[in-house]
Amino acid sequence: MNTATLNDTALKPQPVKTKMKNVLLIQSSPRGSESYSQKVARSMVSQLEDGYPGANVVVRDLAQNLPPHIGEAFVGGISTGPEQRTPAQTEALALSDELIDELLAADIIVLAVPMHNFGPPSTLKAWIDHVVRVGRTVSYSQKGPEGMLKGRRAILVLARGGVYSDGPARPFDFQEPYLRAILGFIGITDVEVVRVEGIAMSAIGPEKALTSAMARSRKVLSQFP
Repeated sequence: MNTATLNDTALKPQPVKTKMKNVLLIQSSPRGSESYSQKVARSMVSQLEDGYPGANVVVRDLAQNLPPHIGEAFVGGISTGPEQRTPAQTEALALSDELIDELLAADIIVLAVPMHNFGPPSTLKAWIDHVVRVGRTVSYSQKGPEGMLKGRRAILVLARGGVYSDGPARPFDFQEPYLRAILGFIGITDVEVVRVEGIAMSAIGPEKALTSAMARSRKVLSQFP
């Protein structure tokens, strides 16, 4: 994968004997290569490739390949056995199966997420609706729900125009809490967060926001075995 990197060679973890088998990068910004979340996330994935030779990287760009919102065929299909599904139901679940298979194969998931109206973009929400599925990523018993994707690590790269991690805007952050909750629901509780925030604020701006994010990235990557 040709990843876009930022000029910060200090981010590169030292090569180690342990190899990370699969990395899944989920991009959701409509700004493409100009996206701040994408710049930082792809830089981190590039560093992981350097630190873990042989790593397999899968990139899912939700802005370029928009997942459809789930509909009647999808809802009917998930409550119907595979042999009893109609052709429409089977087709509706095909993408869901593909997206879930990518998650199941991943050792680490990197999500590049801009903030849209205080939350994640609708494309990412559509992806979530496809991958949070009973019997595949979450199970139910008398004890309640249990996530089926335990043992995986996730990194959230969150871009925001303002500062939402602290201060008066914090109550409006429906991006990070929601993503942490939904990942935990499917069993992914080992979650690190890299925030690119204050991009649109004159006191911070893009350059300072990126510098801060890269410093945080350095800490996150240093914790990998």
